Amino acid sequence: MTLMALSSTAVVQAAAWGYKEIADALHAVMEADRTVYTRLIVNRLQNQEKVITASEHWKDDKALVLPAQMFRYGSEMVAEKGANFSYSLLSLWPVNKQNAPKTDVEKEGLEAINKSGAPFYKEETLGGTKYFTAIYPDKAVAKACISCHNDHKDSPRRDFKMGETMGGVVIRIPM
Repeated sequence: MTLMALSSTAVVQAAAWGYKEIADALHAVMEADRTVYTRLIVNRLQNQEKVITASEHWKDDKALVLPAQMFRYGSEMVAEKGANFSYSLLSLWPVNKQNAPKTDVEKEGLEAINKSGAPFYKEETLGGTKYFTAIYPDKAVAKACISCHNDHKDSPRRDFKMGETMGGVVIRIPM
């Protein structure tokens, strides 16, 4: 099979994907990038080598961008490019109140992933548009996650442990 034939086959297969498969693929990339940044950059430089800290006031503090901020900045750039989907990081226990669930589906999904540890999928209508909404567990993958949330002055919860679901990645695809 030639490279051209392989490319055509891949395109046809991708076109046959459903909303769930697309959301799962997007999340796989997001989760990998977020984990790499958290473990290899923030956790290593802040917690292991102790050469620089991460801070929500990273510009003023000349610090690393927090993983949650990096995720939000990426989401904003994707939106600026006019992508036909959106994503965000939300929590039932947000340090920043803007990251609390705003819709019934977000709240239901965050509660479900917290109990089961499995992704949650549902359709919802917002502003007259129907969306496929997928919510994935966002787990503590490094000591940096736990220390930031457990020690933050605005944190409504201070007992997170490694591997525990701390919030959820919400991906919305218009239908």
